[in-house]
Amino acid sequence: MTFHHPQEDILMSYTAGALGESWSLAVASHMTFCPECRSSVALVEELGGFLLEEHDPVPLSELALTVAQEQLDLQAVEQVAINSAVVSSIPVPLRDYIGDTVDEVKWQSIGGGVYQHLISTQDGDQARLLQIPAGKSVPEHGHGGRELTLVLSGSFSDENGEFVAGDIEDVSEEVTHQPLAGTGDNCICLVVTDSALKFKGLIPRFVQPFISI
Repeated sequence: MTFHHPQEDILMSYTAGALGESWSLAVASHMTFCPECRSSVALVEELGGFLLEEHDPVPLSELALTVAQEQLDLQAVEQVAINSAVVSSIPVPLRDYIGDTVDEVKWQSIGGGVYQHLISTQDGDQARLLQIPAGKSVPEHGHGGRELTLVLSGSFSDENGEFVAGDIEDVSEEVTHQPLAGTGDNCICLVVTDSALKFKGLIPRFVQPFISI
């Protein structure tokens, strides 16, 4: 069961096909865990279809037809992912990017026992896996923009509560926090940001240019 979800605006943008690749990856991965968000997206899609039926059809340009077909293809792939069972800690939408298990991930140490793996996307924002040792925290930081953090395995807690597998924390530039991994297993998360983090400590700020975070 998931307890924390993306905010409504990002779910609406996802449904409308208006999210970038990094953000769509996080939302689609969350939806493999979360029947509530799947239902919300399905409802919006159904309402959108009803509204379209209420308007007279108009001819589409060749470009519009191409875009529409690409969107349908993407939705078909996502639906397969959503209907698939989660047989590992890696949701189906994420497996095309990193493989079927975390054992296939090439981790990069970023200090303090924390590891990251940068994920290549085409939208200009940053998607990464983050692995935090059990019982350890990442440095306190703020944000230059928005951040989505989806827990894949383990857990973490911060000023906003406790987040377990399937939960997604959606924070803005107004939030400063210091996530602390739970004491059971290492916490592995998918993190998406649209700008660099704002670390409070001197050492994290010094190494930040070298670790692309």
